[in-house]
Amino acid sequence: MNFEEYQSEASQTALYPRRMSNLEYPTLGLAGEAGEVANIVKKIQRDHDGVITDETRLKLKDELGDVLWYISACADELGLTLAEVAAYNVDKLAKRHNRTA
Repeated sequence: MNFEEYQSEASQTALYPRRMSNLEYPTLGLAGEAGEVANIVKKIQRDHDGVITDETRLKLKDELGDVLWYISACADELGLTLAEVAAYNVDKLAKRHNRTA
């Protein structure tokens, strides 16, 4: 699956107030889901000496999928595609890398 396919399919499941004029809702969702990822990683450090079990990997996969959904929804709200966001980010990182290399 590519970014375009994902964004198209994910947008079909977006049901929230004032969709396409409400950047706040998916942004708050993104922060919440990213917090869930961070909390799982915290517990890996605290409870499992940094060892990632198959069960924990599956939990992280699930939460990272939720993060991706909210990123996609934020992009939709801004009239951007995930491909545009990814390309812009890679270009920015390459420029930063070239400055420090």
